[in-house]
Amino acid sequence: MEVDGKEIISTSTQLIDLLRRFLGVQQRRAAAYERLRRGFAEYMVTGGDAIYQQLCSEITLEFNDCSKQVLEMESVLSNPVFHRNDLADLLKSVQAHEKQKLHLTARIQVLKKAGRPSERLISHEKCTFTKPTEHRCIHVCEITEATGTEDAEADAEYDNSLNEAIRGVQDAVTCINEHLEEVRYEIDALEAV
Repeated sequence: MEVDGKEIISTSTQLIDLLRRFLGVQQRRAAAYERLRRGFAEYMVTGGDAIYQQLCSEITLEFNDCSKQVLEMESVLSNPVFHRNDLADLLKSVQAHEKQKLHLTARIQVLKKAGRPSERLISHEKCTFTKPTEHRCIHVCEITEATGTEDAEADAEYDNSLNEAIRGVQDAVTCINEHLEEVRYEIDALEAV
């Protein structure tokens, strides 16, 4: 009987360790998102493409490593030793929400980089210059109600896309946090045994 008790304790301890490792992976992801947020903010100020691309490469490697570790944990939880498909499904759900969060975070950054249509810089490459001081700008035109409406509609579409992506990230974060809380409750329950 004692052998079975030790086996249960050992399995519980292993499960607690695995779940704590999962929470550690999630902390790594949170730190990577913070680095990405700071890097993007700096990029928007300085325009340093090479530095930002390097950061994105590093963050991608970090996220890939985190995902790989969680997939391994899912597999372990599903195996006959633990047979905790409920926890494997929970980790799988976190993975899905993390994927959605990353996709929407990238979308937000693309939108912010492009800027609102009415606030985008105009290129004067196709303008004509008769003399160095005479600039005939092709962008100068009469503002009509129709063009004003088009601009307002383009800005509204941009705002809606940005707000939708932001809400999506917020929803994903809420779901992730709820799942992490479930993992913490599971750890507490296992420790109480």
